[in-house]
Amino acid sequence: MPVSVSLSEDSHQFIIMKIAFTTLGCKLNFAESSAIAKALIARGHERAKQGEQADICIINTCSVTDTADHKDRQMIHRIRRQHPHAVLIVTGCYAQLKSDEIAHIEGVDYVLGQDEKFHLEEFVNKLEASRSQDHELAKIRISPIREVDDFHGAYSKDDRTRCFLKVQDGCNYFCSYCTIPMARGKSRNPSIAFVVQQAQEAIDGGAKELILSGVNIGDFGRSTHEHFIDLLRALDALAGDFRVRISSCEPNLLSDEIIDFVAHSRHFAPHFHIPLQSGSNTVLKIMGRRYTRELFAERVTHIKTVMPHAFIGVDCMVGVRGETADCWAEYVAFIESLPVSQLHVFTYSERANTRMLEMDLEIVPLKERERRSKQLHEISARKTDAFYREHAGYEAVVLWESNKKDGLMYGFTENYIKVSCPYDKSKVNTFEHIIVPHPC
Repeated sequence: MPVSVSLSEDSHQFIIMKIAFTTLGCKLNFAESSAIAKALIARGHERAKQGEQADICIINTCSVTDTADHKDRQMIHRIRRQHPHAVLIVTGCYAQLKSDEIAHIEGVDYVLGQDEKFHLEEFVNKLEASRSQDHELAKIRISPIREVDDFHGAYSKDDRTRCFLKVQDGCNYFCSYCTIPMARGKSRNPSIAFVVQQAQEAIDGGAKELILSGVNIGDFGRSTHEHFIDLLRALDALAGDFRVRISSCEPNLLSDEIIDFVAHSRHFAPHFHIPLQSGSNTVLKIMGRRYTRELFAERVTHIKTVMPHAFIGVDCMVGVRGETADCWAEYVAFIESLPVSQLHVFTYSERANTRMLEMDLEIVPLKERERRSKQLHEISARKTDAFYREHAGYEAVVLWESNKKDGLMYGFTENYIKVSCPYDKSKVNTFEHIIVPHPC
């Protein structure tokens, strides 16, 4: 039960509430959930422990695909079952795009859009006031349908000792299949000085690995007339025993200058995550992407030239309109030719208010989309296995994480090879030089 604490004669009683946070989707969401939690905890509220009944449940959602929307709905129902008496608040991208749909889900009390979620402390104040005065706020929906244009800084350490550092938000690209600009707003960022300050706070708090996160991080500087490469230089100049990873960066923004800088930096890991989406120039043009497959191949070749041991993850989408059998064959052949380490495969789903729905193009049947997805997953498994085998015996530095399973602890090398050893609590969040073992 909430605990009432009297503040003064002129104010309502402050009620300490147990708050449960559930986050779905991208690294950006995790960083933002952490920032919200910090604000509420600083006010005096507490995180609900595992198995403990919460007074408020906050679900930060994703809406990148129909599958993500489905998972959001499943989570809403699950959280309501687990916390039948809690105030249930849904926010995030799904709330921004489909607030009416969520408002009609049984058990949802409040729906908050992207900007509104950063004012949850004020909203919780209203809940406190209503409870201290012995009445309930009527179930309402705060409409999130407005332009998202503020930047809210955030960083988060998850249970694997990584820190997701938000450096950018929003996107101006409006690819024909994508709703992210509608969910996240225009591209915007804080100053380099602000990011460096937050990075230093995270490092001082014990973070050993920073992951630069955003919707389109290569577009950093649009709001402040700065440049992404200058942000990287400023972070690399920080003192301390830590490393930095760059999350997904568009190939047209991942310049040779950035690649060369990472290769000779002090803190940046030889690890790249680059969205390809299709290996067919015809499909890339339909998608509205801002590069060709030839440029993508040039970027991969340059990375491997200056950092032969680099891990390269690639985003791939299958089954979009206009992806004919010939385009698919071209796509597969291109993927097979690339010296990349892993594929992150997404199956296309029709999204309301996207330009692709207006295109009179061949529609790929759902069963064929599933078959193509399976084919890329098989290619990915082969490429990852080959990458691990290629680096067996390689000297590396692993950062050990806190997770424990079957008596083992896990960690990742600088080039993102996952390794394990017998659990040793003293190793958690520490670096260790190792020889990469042969895969089983």
